[in-house]
Amino acid sequence: MLNLRKQAASEEQPPLKKLAIREEAPEHEKYSFETTLKCYACAHPGAPIQGNVQTALVVASILTSMSSAAQSEVKAWEEEITSCAHTNKLEQASSLRLQAAGLAHCSSCELTGNLWLCLTCGALSCGRKQFGGIGGNGHALEHFDATGHPVAVKLGTITPEGAADVYCYACNDARIDNSLTGHLKHFGISVQEQQKTEKSMTELQVEQNLKFDFAMTDEAGNELEPLFGPSLTGMQNLGNSCYLASVMQTVFSLDQFSPRYVLNSGSHPLLCTSDDPATCFECQMGKLADGLLSGRYAVPREPERDATTHTFAGAESDDSKKDGPVFQAGIKPSMFKALVGKNHAEFSTMRQQDADDFFRHLIAQIQTNNRGMLGPDGSAARDPTRFFQFQLEQKLQCDVCKRVKYQTQTQEALSLPVRMQPKPMQDDSTTHKTLNATGAQVTTEYEQVTLEECLDNVTAPDELQFTCPACQASRSATTQTRLASFPDVLVLHAQRFQMVNWVAQKVPVPIKVPFGELSLDRYLSSGKIAEEEELPNDEVVQATGPIFNSDAMAALEGMGFPAIRCQRALLATGNSDAEAAMNWLFAHMEDQDIDAPLPAVEPPSTSASGGPSADLIAGLVDMGFAPSQARKALRLSNNNSEAAVGWLFENTDDPGEDETPVAPGVTSTAIEQAGNTNLPAKYRLHAFISHKGPSVHSGHYVAHIYKAAQGWVLFNDEKVVKAESGMQSAESLSPFAYVYVYQPRRVKGAATRSLQSLLAEMSKAVAGPSSMRQQSAYSQQPALAQESSELGLSSAQLKLREKQKELDGFLKVEQQSAQLALYFEKIAGQTELLLTSGETVAQVASNWGNVFRATNLALASLAAKRKEAGEGESQEGILPEVLVRIPTSEN
Repeated sequence: MLNLRKQAASEEQPPLKKLAIREEAPEHEKYSFETTLKCYACAHPGAPIQGNVQTALVVASILTSMSSAAQSEVKAWEEEITSCAHTNKLEQASSLRLQAAGLAHCSSCELTGNLWLCLTCGALSCGRKQFGGIGGNGHALEHFDATGHPVAVKLGTITPEGAADVYCYACNDARIDNSLTGHLKHFGISVQEQQKTEKSMTELQVEQNLKFDFAMTDEAGNELEPLFGPSLTGMQNLGNSCYLASVMQTVFSLDQFSPRYVLNSGSHPLLCTSDDPATCFECQMGKLADGLLSGRYAVPREPERDATTHTFAGAESDDSKKDGPVFQAGIKPSMFKALVGKNHAEFSTMRQQDADDFFRHLIAQIQTNNRGMLGPDGSAARDPTRFFQFQLEQKLQCDVCKRVKYQTQTQEALSLPVRMQPKPMQDDSTTHKTLNATGAQVTTEYEQVTLEECLDNVTAPDELQFTCPACQASRSATTQTRLASFPDVLVLHAQRFQMVNWVAQKVPVPIKVPFGELSLDRYLSSGKIAEEEELPNDEVVQATGPIFNSDAMAALEGMGFPAIRCQRALLATGNSDAEAAMNWLFAHMEDQDIDAPLPAVEPPSTSASGGPSADLIAGLVDMGFAPSQARKALRLSNNNSEAAVGWLFENTDDPGEDETPVAPGVTSTAIEQAGNTNLPAKYRLHAFISHKGPSVHSGHYVAHIYKAAQGWVLFNDEKVVKAESGMQSAESLSPFAYVYVYQPRRVKGAATRSLQSLLAEMSKAVAGPSSMRQQSAYSQQPALAQESSELGLSSAQLKLREKQKELDGFLKVEQQSAQLALYFEKIAGQTELLLTSGETVAQVASNWGNVFRATNLALASLAAKRKEAGEGESQEGILPEVLVRIPTSEN
């Protein structure tokens, strides 16, 4: 193995005189390197060795190669803009020579900037308002809606070389016009005489990404206090990667999630079978866990290294100011971003993404990669996503015969519809009608809603029409969704977006969020009651035609799509939501059967378990899909094979589901449930992710996370600050957050029951002391059985007291690693607190076993070295350096 030590070169770069993305110097020019070859297969693992000609060539190639970060960043800023049928086959009106006076302002208002020339008829209109202060009233879009003329070019961006910003409103995307010179000549505009006077959309996006920041001040205008240390490491923005940073900071802040990768970060690399660690998901997650939680990188940035820590030139850093606070450099998750987004249509690009979509994608990636993984002790690795899982129960009841059908579905997050009620206008109020300096209308203010009200909307009864298999007739039915179980970590997604001009726009509805206690008791389903009669099991409930999401249908038809296209899109996307259906429509506008009548839905045959039949699943498997994917696609499409195929092609990254949902009449105890049904189900706010900007495709994400020692902490890319007051405090931003993360509020009675259920697992996970010194130290401790019995301690408390005595013995071992002693001391100090946190008990118990195993391996290696040196095999009084991660609870 090659060990690299690098030191930054003290070279200053000249200041920028124009907006540009400066080409970054290769690492071998920015740093001086000290290299050491080490062999881990020799008698002395990790000992330095001498290289040869072959190793020298390998070392040289490593030093001069482009880093993963550089490769990712180059790709990140290369937006893929192509031509389309509308630009390639543009039909222009009769020749019209435009006068310079006619190009002075928008034809519908007085705006003189952000002007777009219609390449069909020559109409000049202003564009939409751009986030960041670029004015616009959207008259170019209105022109397209009125005339259907699709392609426009932005004046001021045309260069003598024939480059310019071209936008196709029919495709709703930036495009290249390969015949732009000829199209402009049609209106008497000579490209060779043009000079660029306005920033292009790409330049505006780059500038906004680099300068976009939350105001990092409190109410008095003072800079927020930077934080450093373990679990306080920031993540540099790699170019529209703030959505990734906010999600990863949040999940790794959870005690239920992070130990899975912290523990494996040391052992997995030694056992990894991947030829390239950069493509190993487990390696990259362990690397990210170590980077975020160890604290080694959460240190103040050295001033002389500022030039080398920012890849993008022109980004003015707050810490570059003389009197401003000094922030940390943070870590660059380049390899992780490249791997987690690999082959994904959205997450592999430079575009801004939806944080909730990425969270769900991350969950699917973890579940896929966790299959077949082994933990440090050789047993099957625990799936860290199970802490997010719970079950939703959907009940359908015929309004005539009153028979019922129950079905459950496992989820990792709950989407909450948010009621959007504008505040009423008052006579003395200018809201809803005042125009700002750029001519854009002032944002509408909305009535506040409560988080409980959003939960009520999810669980409220709804009506639909269906063909009742018992009545053998078309009937109305009542459906209701309830919680069949509670998750260990509750993730709530506030649906704050609505479709405006075919673009998802954020609606600033404030939500009153409880910090201290959120109770879910009243949302727990009671399941099927005794007097309820089930709908027949041998027939699947069949609608009089497919049942479509009414809200999504209304939204799509409001955009102007024909009803048949809306129905086909919803059917192809699993009847999920308007945005997914809209994206499908844009991708299938040219399909020959886009307006064809929907095929009749035949009553599908079902398996004995009430899920898709084996024949239906086999048919999709023969097409190359996995059985788990086929099963989920068929369930979401009501066992319609054609719709299932469409869903599979639109969701190629979805791992599917291994178990069929509960069949009608089968109680929830028939299969192992995700989550639990313990009452009371009380939660406290642990973190939330906020979005600043008008659309999911622009703006900026940050995360607020509660830490026991620091209080509320704001993670804004590489900037990590205390956020207890001011505009960026948790209290100020939580009403407008996008994703909320709640953890259970532990109550002593419930925690004790949880501890007792984990004792069997603890006894398996905890390895006893095996070295002579450890056995000697432990044997000197008095037995606790009788003492604990007299004190009336529970079996769980007795177990913990015994382990604490064991730890006390380890702390008396001479000459042990100071680091190891610190870990033992932390565990011992947390013992009483662990009595109210059953899940942490299991984690720490497993860690004790890992500590003992790691220590014994190190002792064996030391004994071998002593034997070779003729020092004998004695291990008395010696514990060498052992790097073991021990998570401690902050709850």
